[in-house]
Amino acid sequence: MNTKNLVALSLLVGMGAVLHAVVPGLILGMKPDMMLTMMFLGIILFAEKKNVLLLGLVTGLISGITTTFPGGLFPNIFDKPLTAFVFFGLFLALKKFQTSIVSVAILTAVGTVISGIVFLTSAYFIVGLPGPFVALFGGVVLPTAAVNTIVMVVLYPVAVTITKRTKLNQQVINS
Repeated sequence: MNTKNLVALSLLVGMGAVLHAVVPGLILGMKPDMMLTMMFLGIILFAEKKNVLLLGLVTGLISGITTTFPGGLFPNIFDKPLTAFVFFGLFLALKKFQTSIVSVAILTAVGTVISGIVFLTSAYFIVGLPGPFVALFGGVVLPTAAVNTIVMVVLYPVAVTITKRTKLNQQVINS
């Protein structure tokens, strides 16, 4: 693993952790997961299995520690690695369109919805939900998908420009 890439991934996770920690819980302790955007950006910029695993595990642990959802540690630890690999699979499946801002935006929205479904389902089975699934999904997951998509549309071009100029990742440079 390249040290420069690890530092870049750490910075993304750190920014995501700050965003996740400062955003308040909205509905029954569930908060928008802005850390997902940073995880998805890390997967897009450094698309390798070992990076996806690392991002999924670290993001899950940090999200779990900073959550306001009652009993949300274990659902986050389960959700993030699974979502990371599903997102990575979808990203690879769209290989022809990977660098398109539209495909990145759609992947972010879909990834956020998948994460919300996995999180709520695992929370339901592990600790129970503090409210109806539909209310939590409609009140938090769908708005979070919209916000994460907008944030990704803003951040992705900036991140690609930075990685190209600093030669952080050859994959981004060659695309």
